[in-house]
Amino acid sequence: MTIPEIINSYRKVAVYGMSTNPSKHAFIVPEVLLKNGFEIYPINPMADEILGQKSYKSLIDVEQEIEILDVFRPSEQVPDIVREAIERKKAKGDIKVIWLQEGIISEEAERLAKENGFEFVQNKCIKIEFLNFG
Repeated sequence: MTIPEIINSYRKVAVYGMSTNPSKHAFIVPEVLLKNGFEIYPINPMADEILGQKSYKSLIDVEQEIEILDVFRPSEQVPDIVREAIERKKAKGDIKVIWLQEGIISEEAERLAKENGFEFVQNKCIKIEFLNFG
C-alpha cells in the first residue's frame, strides 16, 4: 500500500509512546489525528488517560481493534515493539500497518514487520502525511 492508501483506509491508531506533554510531537501528532476523526489509543504505562482517551500499559492491553501502530520510541527499541505487534496480531488478528515517526529508523524492525505481513512505514510523520493526503 502507498502512504495515501494507508492514510485513507485506516482510522484506528494505537500510539506507542504517546506523551502527556502538550509541547511534544508524541502529543501534538495524535491530537491532530484525533481532531480529524481518527480513533486514538495511547500506549503509555505512566498515564491513565491522555486527551480524554484511556491510556494502556502495553499493546496487548488495548481492547479495541488497531489498524495502525504509530511508534514514538527510540529506534533501538523498535524491534521489540514490532515483536509485541507480532504477538498481538497472532492473538487478535489486527494491526495492518506499523508506522515509525520521523527520525525513527530500524532495518531489523522493517525486516520483522514485512516477514510477518505488516505494511511498514518509517521516518515519516503521520500527521504531515495525513495533512498532505488525507
